[in-house]
Amino acid sequence: MRIEPEISRALAAGRPVVALESTVITHGLPRPLNLETARKLEAAVRQEGALPATLAILKGEPRIGLSPEDLEYLALDQGAEKASQWNLAALVAQGKNAGTTVAATALLAHQAGIQVFATGGIGGVHYDAYDESGDLFALAHTPLVVVASGPKSILNLSATLERLETYGVSLAGYRTGKMPAFHSSESPFSLPARAETPEEAARIFLAAKKLLASSLLLMNPVSEGLEYAQVQAWVQEASQQAARAGVQGKALTPFLLRKLSELSGGETDRVNLLLLEENARLAARVALALSRLAASTRA
Repeated sequence: MRIEPEISRALAAGRPVVALESTVITHGLPRPLNLETARKLEAAVRQEGALPATLAILKGEPRIGLSPEDLEYLALDQGAEKASQWNLAALVAQGKNAGTTVAATALLAHQAGIQVFATGGIGGVHYDAYDESGDLFALAHTPLVVVASGPKSILNLSATLERLETYGVSLAGYRTGKMPAFHSSESPFSLPARAETPEEAARIFLAAKKLLASSLLLMNPVSEGLEYAQVQAWVQEASQQAARAGVQGKALTPFLLRKLSELSGGETDRVNLLLLEENARLAARVALALSRLAASTRA
């Protein structure tokens, strides 16, 4: 993999770095909003005092951090693929471009020595039998802090929470005891722990690293979310439309998200952009807290 020199120097010096995934650029947002959002997220991390590292696969090379030119190149590539762990090796061997999912980003960020990763929402268990995201396996086997606004709204939230428990993923709500549901700030499902400050989240992660091989999934509720019952009604309608159209497999998630946008009059898109920035900022604060704790230990 190639690590941008600025990021390599920061990691060597123990300065805070935040990994950012890139499927939001390649598959999650329309052009040119995808590039605008990618730049905004990197700027938000810098404003909080940390260094952003957007991850991607460019011409078969895992990249830890992208130059402004690389970021624009990826955002404009309509043929870029979606990299998860099951196809990562093939994408590298075949020299392809790809945005990295939560699963691929977590793996590569950990290998590069980055401890904190910000995303929007994680993948999980779908309502269709046997349809589960590789994100869950990755979270169970990758020790880093993942800041997200819970599982995506289109998922079976109860089953996703149960699977996270089964896999031994450390869970904590940021200033909440209820699991955020991506577009909604909370759901009916309780979390086992909460963290009130970035410093407390950092201490939980450091304890987890000594005990477990999994991530700390720090669930950050969006500040201006949509009402949970309304979002679930839209999800049900979108799912029915998908079933009638015969949409399934990897085409299902983008179809459902597009339908949610239509049914909500664009409100789900507004919330999505807001939570992406809020998660990036919180991740930067946690990375700063980890950096300070490491410095105090060395002293």
